[in-house]
Amino acid sequence: MSAKSLHEERKAEVRRFVRTNFDPRGSLLLHRHALGLDLLRAPLNVLLAPVFLLVRLIAGLAGLLRLKRLRGWLLRRKILFETEVARRVGERTRAFIGDLNARGMGVTAAPETIDRAVDDYAGVRNAVAEITTSLLVLVTGFWLFHAATPGVFSLAGPVAELRAQANAVDSFWLGQGLGRLYYGVFPTALGPWQVMLTALALSCLAALVTTFAGVIADPIQVLTGTHRRRLMRLLSRLDNAGAQSGGIEREHVTARIGDLADLAWSVWRTIRG
Repeated sequence: MSAKSLHEERKAEVRRFVRTNFDPRGSLLLHRHALGLDLLRAPLNVLLAPVFLLVRLIAGLAGLLRLKRLRGWLLRRKILFETEVARRVGERTRAFIGDLNARGMGVTAAPETIDRAVDDYAGVRNAVAEITTSLLVLVTGFWLFHAATPGVFSLAGPVAELRAQANAVDSFWLGQGLGRLYYGVFPTALGPWQVMLTALALSCLAALVTTFAGVIADPIQVLTGTHRRRLMRLLSRLDNAGAQSGGIEREHVTARIGDLADLAWSVWRTIRG
């Protein structure tokens, strides 16, 4: 089989794998496994994601400085908890690569290299889930408050204000109608603790959404070809067994940029009062 025919045959197999596992039905079946300890693991991974990115950045720097032992040690650190969904994705991806190998369309990388690359591939879905949640929060902010809310911290202030205003109107001594008029002119004072409690509640809700965000993100990535391209990049990297792996995927960087944008926007709102 020529190299071109092999590439086309592999692309066809990748398309079948992606449709089977990540179309709407496949994604729903996959996320059944999130009903359990993943409800705890996924929120913890959101908190640990900045640490994961920092470790990868240091590992990349160690590689540039030719500190191979330090780089290898850092890349072997398990920062994130393996969710059941990620474990299933990893198992299916390894089985898929094994099937390609059995049919003469596989890769030449060592088993440990394949395992590490597949773990990274499955881990990218966590970052994509975070990005999806951030986009949902952004849309919610525009819909409810006509304002940019790139994350739960920037959304917490408007939600806390809305809740405080509603409670004040409900308890106004002259009735809700006059209460709406009164507090429309004299807004309620909002304590910092109210914003903090609201941010905590929204963070818990966002973590729950992140756990199941793949149900939305997976089919979209199938339609746009993102899943296919990502898996083809994985196979291409494994074909070049001597190439360095363990770099920083752009999805992880994008998710952290969203966090920084959320923090910056929240600080800006606080400064503006």
